[in-house]
Amino acid sequence: MRGMSWLFLAGLSLVAVARADGPYRPAGVIPVGGSGGWDYLNVDPDARRLYVSHANKVVVIDIDRRAVVGEVADTPGVHGIAVAPELGRGFVSDGRADSATIFDLATLETISNTGTGQNPDCIVYDSGRREAVTFNGRSNSATVIDGATGRVVSTIPLPGRPEFAAVDPAASRIFDNIVDRNEVAVIDAGTHKVSSIWPIAPGESASGIAIDLEHHRLFVGCRNGRMVILDSRDGRVVAALPIDSGVDANAFDPGTQLAFSSNGAGTVTVAREDSAERFSVVQTLATVRGARTMALDTRTHAIFLAAADFEPQAAPEAGQPWQRPKIVPGTFRILVYAYEP
Repeated sequence: MRGMSWLFLAGLSLVAVARADGPYRPAGVIPVGGSGGWDYLNVDPDARRLYVSHANKVVVIDIDRRAVVGEVADTPGVHGIAVAPELGRGFVSDGRADSATIFDLATLETISNTGTGQNPDCIVYDSGRREAVTFNGRSNSATVIDGATGRVVSTIPLPGRPEFAAVDPAASRIFDNIVDRNEVAVIDAGTHKVSSIWPIAPGESASGIAIDLEHHRLFVGCRNGRMVILDSRDGRVVAALPIDSGVDANAFDPGTQLAFSSNGAGTVTVAREDSAERFSVVQTLATVRGARTMALDTRTHAIFLAAADFEPQAAPEAGQPWQRPKIVPGTFRILVYAYEP
């Protein structure tokens, strides 16, 4: 971020100035092609696969060969992907079908479809309870699905519109950003009820969320230019770091103690957890404008971002709403950034 200065917030940790150089560098591009938009990415580090939402399918990439190796077809309005290696199953949120697709991780064939709330967006897998959970953007709810049977076991009302979520299986908790209320909803995974609501001030309009399970820290990416760090045990705001505009996804790497914010402005903010109470921005990594979603490979520490080229767009006339620019067909690709400390 340009012009970044030291940030002081009462009662919060000191945050260091960002710099352009740092531990990450460009390491290649994986062409995907086709047409249509995208949303979430998810890495299965053990299977060495990257799952990418694209138009109405999930593209599957071998991250060691850096090649497309298959797809999960017919996922209308796909948003998120979650995997359950112990069950041999994956789960996809189909936003336009109000359902979740359950697929076989080995064959990529669809096993079944399960109805959810309206417009399921984020989807996570809770390995502690072997349940997949969709967060439904137009019905302000979460749908809990038994991972083994595919049956809905609970529908959880939420206090507002949900966004990204993070899971702490050991604590039996799921944390979800409530984007229109500037809050994090804490779900008791055992009772399938919201147990707490935590404010995220000075953050506003939260999108991405990631978790450091060892040190009990949540990293919440907010669209007012803040990554807010909360204590995942009690909701205490520990620190707030400056990030670039247009944040969508967040990630945390326990192997390097680095946290990431992927920003639609064309950067990734890389922050280091110096201690459980102190954090510093160590790099503002230049990417591509519009590359807002991201996934992390915890084995190699590489990060992957989805990107495409866009057609030129004139400014809207007075009184007319902004329209999302059209994607140039064939330009969809995955950007790879390597960790080189």
